[in-house]
Amino acid sequence: MKAVTIKQLKDELSHKSASDLKELCLHLARFKKENKELLTYLLFESNNEEAYIQTLKEEIDEQFTAINTYSFYYIRKSVRKILTSIKKHIRYSKKKETEAELLLYFCKKLREFKPSIKRSVQLQNVFDTQLRMAKKAMEKLHEDLQYDFQLELEKLNEI
Repeated sequence: MKAVTIKQLKDELSHKSASDLKELCLHLARFKKENKELLTYLLFESNNEEAYIQTLKEEIDEQFTAINTYSFYYIRKSVRKILTSIKKHIRYSKKKETEAELLLYFCKKLREFKPSIKRSVQLQNVFDTQLRMAKKAMEKLHEDLQYDFQLELEKLNEI
């Protein structure tokens, strides 16, 4: 079965009643964890972005403490898993401010991580790439927010 375009879906959904739409959303949520997470964000957390970001930062902290530091292989694998989770939550939010804040926080945690990421070229590359992505997201923000994030960015580059 081939999926239809977004426009076709939009047109078809405009003909459905509110109860039908509710049933479709619930049916969609049963199939994939990510669908349920997205609905949770849209219904409960999108109105308070600061609390959402704070919750994600706490999750990131927990994930960093759970990293197996036995070898850099396990560290890289865990860091990629954390980054995948962050990117997923950024996609839910669609806000550049959230993206910049979470990526800068990830970079900060990675920079502070022991053993040092400077001993692994791959981890250093992940750090540099995410720093560039944070800068890119910052460019699309208001000047005041850019200034605040720029200060954080400079702190990360000093270390």
